[in-house]
Amino acid sequence: MKKVFLESHNIKNQNFGFGQFNYHLIKGLYNANIQNFKITLHAKNIAPLKDEFNSYFNYKKYYSLRRYSAFRIRKKYDLWHCLNQNIKIEPYYNLPYLLTVHDVNFIDEVSSDLNHERNIKFQNKLDRSAAITYISEYAKKSTHHFFKVPNVPEHVIYNGNPIINIKIPPGYTAKSHSKKPYLFSIGEFTERKNFHVLVKMLALLPEYNLLLSGNNNTDYAKRTLQNTINELKLENRVIITGKISELDKQYYMQNCEAFVFPSLREGFGIPPIEAMRFGKPVFMSNNTSLPEIGKTHAFYWDHFEPEYMAKVLEDGLNTFYKNQAVLTQNYINHAKSFNWDNAAKQYIEIYKSLLFTK
Repeated sequence: MKKVFLESHNIKNQNFGFGQFNYHLIKGLYNANIQNFKITLHAKNIAPLKDEFNSYFNYKKYYSLRRYSAFRIRKKYDLWHCLNQNIKIEPYYNLPYLLTVHDVNFIDEVSSDLNHERNIKFQNKLDRSAAITYISEYAKKSTHHFFKVPNVPEHVIYNGNPIINIKIPPGYTAKSHSKKPYLFSIGEFTERKNFHVLVKMLALLPEYNLLLSGNNNTDYAKRTLQNTINELKLENRVIITGKISELDKQYYMQNCEAFVFPSLREGFGIPPIEAMRFGKPVFMSNNTSLPEIGKTHAFYWDHFEPEYMAKVLEDGLNTFYKNQAVLTQNYINHAKSFNWDNAAKQYIEIYKSLLFTK
């Protein structure tokens, strides 16, 4: 039987996008009940995966030493799937290689010099690929803009929405909550997420609080964001929860007035789609992949001047409430169109094309 290796060690941290991508794709592959090839998962902690997926997959334990060429995995698989562009684990042999590209944000965040080590490593991944998948048309376009993409099959496969069913128990309340209507956002607190512009906008919207969730143990959170909060004296109106459970995330999305996402760079952007699953109006940046993912079902900021942002939000909420029933259902339908089982089936077809086509 043919063997496929999933370089999936990022599954260890499901509070971040790569971990979520790994887990939900693997679950979709499990739901597909594959019969004609066997997948090996690569992970540091194998036990919970075995508990959930049993013998459906094979498993190989991750060791950080495998990042170095002398310690690379030497077993010959029929296909190696590298699940994101940042992975340092590579096969020892020149195996058939599928690369999934989420974004090339490192061009802006690390260096635009193509001779920089980070960019050379990515170019090497492209060069060894037998096929390439992208999580958005934007990710494909930006990869072609900055790098030399080999003449191999390329596919755009959208991520699924992790929130299929809403699972909030009756009467449940998250530990941190707002006493008045609030705007909600979630993500790692970095310059790219741009949360501080929401604080500036909030100063012009006295009827709302702002609730932010995610890893806030960052320099951006402690400096740029906190300084903005302090300067505008909004300590009592900005609620920072830190990392939260899946249940709390659903609670905040279900009960917020709107979901706000002023991100500067996204390869896809799952949180806005998750919020739409609750029928919530979504306001986000009109850049990178976000208009592609939100389409006509979101409101967009073209820039981040506070008065302009506040007006877009107020006008958007007025539009939403004038036609709430129809728009709520439209948002929910759009969110449901992003499905991990369907995404997994598309990956399976690519696996088959590389495994069984001479």
